[in-house]
Amino acid sequence: MRFLGIDYGTRRIGLAAGDELGIATPLPALVEADAAARRRALAQVVQTRRIQEIVLGLPLNMDGSEGFKAKESQAFAEELRAEFGLPVHLVDERLTSHMAESGMNQKQLREIRGKGIIDSRAAAVILQDYLDQRFPPSLAAPPEA
Repeated sequence: MRFLGIDYGTRRIGLAAGDELGIATPLPALVEADAAARRRALAQVVQTRRIQEIVLGLPLNMDGSEGFKAKESQAFAEELRAEFGLPVHLVDERLTSHMAESGMNQKQLREIRGKGIIDSRAAAVILQDYLDQRFPPSLAAPPEA
């Protein structure tokens, strides 16, 4: 199985790839100025990487309620399902940007934010959460040599 994690934004789309081995890896973000160009680039990634399922962050409010951004992501999920004919899983993305930014100083953040690095790190956190639920690590002890 090949999964694509997405941190959707109106200016940048963070991406991450993963598979049944259970490791999410950030990919270059889609930062094209034109939304149509970002969509074409997304289609290229889906095709080139032979993606079978998409995992999209759902930006819920801290109290778990759905706001405008959550509805925007749900609409994007429907567009993805229609365009690619693939399953699209919505995953709670609360605090993923914070986790993606952890360990970086403010100067680093200012320099890399526009490049989409934070967005793709957030996509990797979103996808990793999904993969951990779908393919939980084995609790069995490793065999002795």
